[in-house]
Amino acid sequence: MSESKLSTWSVYFVRTRSNALYCGITTDVPRRFSQHTNGTGAKALKGKGPLTLAWHTELSPCRSLASKVEYQLKQKSKVQKEALIAGNLDLIEVINPDLYAEIYSLD
Repeated sequence: MSESKLSTWSVYFVRTRSNALYCGITTDVPRRFSQHTNGTGAKALKGKGPLTLAWHTELSPCRSLASKVEYQLKQKSKVQKEALIAGNLDLIEVINPDLYAEIYSLD
């Protein structure tokens, strides 16, 4: 695959009507959020609207690394997730520093 065809994976949080947070990864955040809002996205979000895109950040051209970040974020407390969304914590403060270094060494 050529460099120009590489997609950058992003991680995101969607907030539901009940203030729950859903975490996912995608190469196209607007497209994926649109899928969630029109009911063709994750089953976990069906009937939970209105939905809002609470936070997202670009990570890496490597899906595996994005999946690792997603997993680590899903393990965090709601307080930590909310602090990340609010900008009171940076991603490096929430995920494993070695994983963070691996992601940003690919730039």
